[in-house]
Amino acid sequence: MDPKSISVCRISVKGMTCTTCSTTIESTLQNMPGIHSAMVALATEEAEIKHDAELVSPEQLIEAIEDMGFEATLMDQKSTTLHLKIQQSLEKNISYDAIEAALQSHPGIESINMNKTQEKISISYTPCLIGPRKIIQIIESLGLNVALVSAPNKEDSKNDGIRQYYMAFLWSLVFTIPIFLTSMIFMYIPYLKMGLEKKVINNLNIGLVMRLILATPVQFIVGRRFYIGTYRSLKNGCANMDVLIALGTNAAYFYSLYTVIRASTSAHFKNEDFFETSAMLITFILLGKFLLVSAKGKTSSAISKLMRLVPDTAIILSFDEEGKVVGEEELRWELIEEGDVIKVMPGGRVCMDGVVVFGESYVDESMITGEPNPVVKGVGDGVIGGTINGCGVLHVKVVRVGEDTALMKIVRLVEAAQMARAPVQKFADRISKYFVPTVASISFLTTLAWYLAGRLGLYSRKWIPSYMDSFEFALQFGISVVVIACPCALGLATPTAVMVGTGVGASQGVLIKGGLALESTHKVNCIVFDKTGTLTCGKPTVVRTKLVKDMTLEDFYELVGAVEANSEHPLGKAITDHAEGLRQEQGWQEVTDFISVTGQGVKAMVNDKQITVGNEMMMSGSNIRFPTSILSYMTEAQKMGHTAILVSIDSELAGVVSVSDPVKPEAHDVIALLDKMNIKSLMITGDNHETAKTIAREVGIDHVVAEASPEKKADKIKELQKCGLRIGMIGDGINDSPALAVADVGMAIGAGTDIAIEAADIVLMRSNLEDVVTAIDLSRKTFNRIRLNYMWALLYNVMSIPIAAGALFPLTGFRLPPWVAGIAMAASSISVVCSSLSLKYYKRPRELSFLQMHEVKAQ
Repeated sequence: MDPKSISVCRISVKGMTCTTCSTTIESTLQNMPGIHSAMVALATEEAEIKHDAELVSPEQLIEAIEDMGFEATLMDQKSTTLHLKIQQSLEKNISYDAIEAALQSHPGIESINMNKTQEKISISYTPCLIGPRKIIQIIESLGLNVALVSAPNKEDSKNDGIRQYYMAFLWSLVFTIPIFLTSMIFMYIPYLKMGLEKKVINNLNIGLVMRLILATPVQFIVGRRFYIGTYRSLKNGCANMDVLIALGTNAAYFYSLYTVIRASTSAHFKNEDFFETSAMLITFILLGKFLLVSAKGKTSSAISKLMRLVPDTAIILSFDEEGKVVGEEELRWELIEEGDVIKVMPGGRVCMDGVVVFGESYVDESMITGEPNPVVKGVGDGVIGGTINGCGVLHVKVVRVGEDTALMKIVRLVEAAQMARAPVQKFADRISKYFVPTVASISFLTTLAWYLAGRLGLYSRKWIPSYMDSFEFALQFGISVVVIACPCALGLATPTAVMVGTGVGASQGVLIKGGLALESTHKVNCIVFDKTGTLTCGKPTVVRTKLVKDMTLEDFYELVGAVEANSEHPLGKAITDHAEGLRQEQGWQEVTDFISVTGQGVKAMVNDKQITVGNEMMMSGSNIRFPTSILSYMTEAQKMGHTAILVSIDSELAGVVSVSDPVKPEAHDVIALLDKMNIKSLMITGDNHETAKTIAREVGIDHVVAEASPEKKADKIKELQKCGLRIGMIGDGINDSPALAVADVGMAIGAGTDIAIEAADIVLMRSNLEDVVTAIDLSRKTFNRIRLNYMWALLYNVMSIPIAAGALFPLTGFRLPPWVAGIAMAASSISVVCSSLSLKYYKRPRELSFLQMHEVKAQ
């Protein structure tokens, strides 16, 4: 399969009731041609499918899901989709084809969806090529008026689902209460009993007719969803929770219908009906479903909170030719384009990612990065969409909109994390395949055993209530077994905990990319740190320069700065910044033949001179020799924790630049805290041995690997893994990405490169090492919660099924009525979800709070 043709399609799937449904959809999709992978999440009711766009389209995927009996809706693949409604009817000489042709003639239009019935248009576009206001202008140039329509809201969809279950429960309750009263209460009130027992025909009385009339709509109208679910399940060759509910309620209802028919045709037939059992079962199951979907909705509240950070409107500024503000206009956030300058008032939210072009203020970024203290922002500083402005007015030039904003990237990461299935989930998937058939068999055998025991006189007739016979007595046990068994609790044990855990992590500035990362992190027993930008602040500065060649400092840095201006390495940027401070002119001399050697340095031609900047390995590779005095100077600098960078001009050593990168203030305490958690710490760096050892001593790390290339970093991690260690690698640069990918868990510093963030399993948004401890602690607590959920779900089923089957009845006389079994089944699922929701109250380790207090005092 060509990687270039692989597309990602996200589909909302309605109608799944338990793990069996999600695994069935997954397996069916994965068997389709052109499917690379398919993930279906029960908790979020979403499917994420990677497919070959040339072989299978999203419409075909939706059709396949709908053929299985589920509702499927294509979700927006990007936030850069504009939803419009035509407010006036199309003129006769203008067609939808004309609109499509007009839009497609402009670059940047990706796809156009038209709903001719509702007169709505959805246009996906590339923000850097075309903006939403331009799109509206194109359509209005055809003589049409259009209005902006809000994108479909997942929160609204969830609320609709909750509302549907609530209304179904209420209607069921309206019919069930009189059934319960006529069968359980009024029979003990003499005058009411006489009225209910009045005969209609033969032995058929008014009470039985009333219960039939009231129970029928509950069974077939309110309970229709269970029949639909059963049909879907059996159609796909599996059995889900709906099958068990349908079996239990149908057994009670149709046996009761049999008693109605017999009573109406015989003057002597007299048996009790179970209409109250079927109606009460459906009512309590619907109550449980309502509570369950309400609780499940709360597990994804982290995404909802993130989405609400974007303000509804923004103030757009317009300028004259001299750059003076000449006007303001308030627009919906969907109409903001790259290059717009927005005005952010004190206390207002920044709409999109941008750069401050006017003003100075404190900005609260805690909701995005988890950083508790407001950050000073002035001209030239970047700001993140969704953050809150402090007391000053800011003018911000928009640089990223839609899917490219930091906020939307976080949302997509959290969504992907909640979709990704943890390996431990496979345990529930295996059980779900056999659960329903096993329970159905146990139910049948229970009914048969109790019935035969009664017919053969193996137990006293006194055990049977006066209003039942031996078959009805046995049937009650069988129905209770079917109803009380709950595969839902098993299916929800992992995904709900993962959803809450990843959401809590996002709010703490720790982005965990899914269940696999969460499960792997809790097993980590060794953390490998990169040095520059990870243990150190990543903002190195030049502290000393030793010239070997006869030249001025300005001339030296004119050449070195020109070369390093092409480098992305933090040390290179430090040299460039220092060089800029020594010169008056703007712009650097022309550089040609620039070459970067990862882990060693750079070289290039400047003014027909060969300039080489790097470490000893770089110089040795270029056959450049340097005297013993330089080696001594370098050793002295390295012992002070400085990095000594050698510079040669035309293969002759010209000077040594000493660069210092201070250690992060929290590094030593974090290493000590990891040690208390029985987690070993190592440092792997491309820097020289002396500097690496100095930094390691300062932070409290005993094991150091220095002068390591990216390949050597990855090989060292593989070596540690062979020793039985579970490795967590923390880095920030391109050179760290191979090691991040090889490690059991890769953690990228949020301020690092996009490549490092892409390769990592966890992103630390604040670039603060304290979040390493938070990530490990949160993963441990989440996985402990998953274990607790599984223990409860298994214990519930192992204990409740025998009790429902009557195991305690011979000794204690305790029998579990089917409607009570229905309540217990619903309670088991709700308890698992509530158990996962308790993670929302997660607190970071207390030691980190003390560490923060220590930092404040130090400052």
